[in-house]
Amino acid sequence: MAGDMEISTAGSGGGRNKPPQMGVAGLFLACMVAGGVQYGWALQLSLLTPYVQTLGIPHALTSVMWLCGPIAGLVGPARALMADLAGSHGPSTANAIFVSWMAIGNILGYSSGSTDKWHQWFPFLQTKACCEACANLKAAFLVAVIFLGLSTVVTMIFAKEEPLDPAVAQQSDGEPSGPFAVFAGMKNLPPGMPQVLIVTGLTWLSWFPFILFDTDWMGREMYHGRPDGNPTEVANFQEGVRQGAFGLLLNSVILGISSFLIAPMCQKLSAKVVWVMSCVMVCIVMALVTILSSWSLGDIGGSVQDAATVKGLRGAALALFVFLGFPFAVLCSVPFAVTAQLAQSQGGGQGLCTGVLNISIVVPQMIIAVGSGPWDELFGKGNIPAFGAASVFAFAAAVAGIVMLPKMSKTNFRSVSLGGGH
Repeated sequence: MAGDMEISTAGSGGGRNKPPQMGVAGLFLACMVAGGVQYGWALQLSLLTPYVQTLGIPHALTSVMWLCGPIAGLVGPARALMADLAGSHGPSTANAIFVSWMAIGNILGYSSGSTDKWHQWFPFLQTKACCEACANLKAAFLVAVIFLGLSTVVTMIFAKEEPLDPAVAQQSDGEPSGPFAVFAGMKNLPPGMPQVLIVTGLTWLSWFPFILFDTDWMGREMYHGRPDGNPTEVANFQEGVRQGAFGLLLNSVILGISSFLIAPMCQKLSAKVVWVMSCVMVCIVMALVTILSSWSLGDIGGSVQDAATVKGLRGAALALFVFLGFPFAVLCSVPFAVTAQLAQSQGGGQGLCTGVLNISIVVPQMIIAVGSGPWDELFGKGNIPAFGAASVFAFAAAVAGIVMLPKMSKTNFRSVSLGGGH
C-alpha cells in the first residue's frame, strides 16, 4: 500500500542549459506578470458569480461560467517562467518572490472587489444603462486589464530566456512531449503518484464550491439579499458581496503568511500529515458554513431577528474566510511539492507528473462547475447543498490521505507553489 512506502529523493535528471543569471531585484520584476494575472483572478473569485446573475443568468447556471477558469490556466506558465529564471538563487527564493506577487495581486484584486467607490473615480463609466454597481465592476476590471498589460511588459523586458539547445534536449531524461504526452505517459508515473492524484482530486472537489459561491453566499445567505429582488434586497446582496470580497482579502493575507510556514511544518510533521490536517480543517469549515447558513435563514432556531445575533453570524462568516487561509496555502503548495519529490525519486519526469497533477485539479473543477448549480437547485436551498457536499468531499480526502498518501522524506521537502486558484 502507498501509505507504507517511504520516498527518498536521491538524484535528479539534468542536461539542461544553465538559465541566465540575474539579481534578486531583476528576478522580482521578471515575475511581475504573476501579480497581474492574480489581480484579475482575484476579481473573478470575488465578483464573477454575483455579476453574471445581474445579467439575468439564473443561480443554477452561474457555476457553468466558471468553466473558463479550469480551461484557461494562465498562472501555470508564469510559475514555470519563475522556475526557469531562478538560477543560482534556487527554487526557494524564486517561490518566495512568486508568492509575494501572488499576495500583491490578491490584495489589490480583493480590495477592488470590496470597494464601492469606483464609480466616483471613473464617473464616465456610469450611464443610464449602467448603474453604480455596473460602473464599479467595469472600472475594477479596466484597472485589472491595465495592470496586467503593464506587468506583462515589465516581465518581457526583464525576463531574458534562452532557447534550449536541441543537442542538449536529445540528451535529456526522455520525457514525452506533445499535446497528448501527459495522457500517454500516465503508465510511467512513479510509485505513489496515482494515490496523490486521487487525494488531490478529492481535495479540489471540497474546495471549488466555496471558490465558486463564497461572495454569493455572503450576499444571499448571510445578508439575505437577491440580485434580482427589490431595491432593498439588491442593496443587501451588493453589501454582502463586498463583505465577502473583504473576507477574501483577509484570507489572502493569511495565505501569504502561511505560505512561509508550510515548508517548516512539513519538515517537522511530514507533508502527509499537513495535507490531511488541512482536509480536516476544510471539512469542519464547510460544515460550519452550512450550519451558519441554515441559522441565518431561520432553518435552525427560527427566524433570526436579533441585531446582535445577525451581527455575530456575519462576523463568524468573515472569521471562516480568515481561517481558510491556512488550508488554502497547503492546497497551493503541498500537492506540487509532493509531486516534485516523487518525480525526483525516479530521477526525472517532473514535467509529466506536474501535467498529470494539473489534470487531477482541472477535472474536479469542471465537475463542480457543471454540477454544483443544478445540485443547489435540486434542493432549493441556495448555496447550502454545495457546501454540504464540499464537507463530505473534504472528509473523504482526509480519509484517502491517511490511507493512500506515501510517506515522504521530511528533510528533503521543498515548497512549490501553485500560485493561484486554478
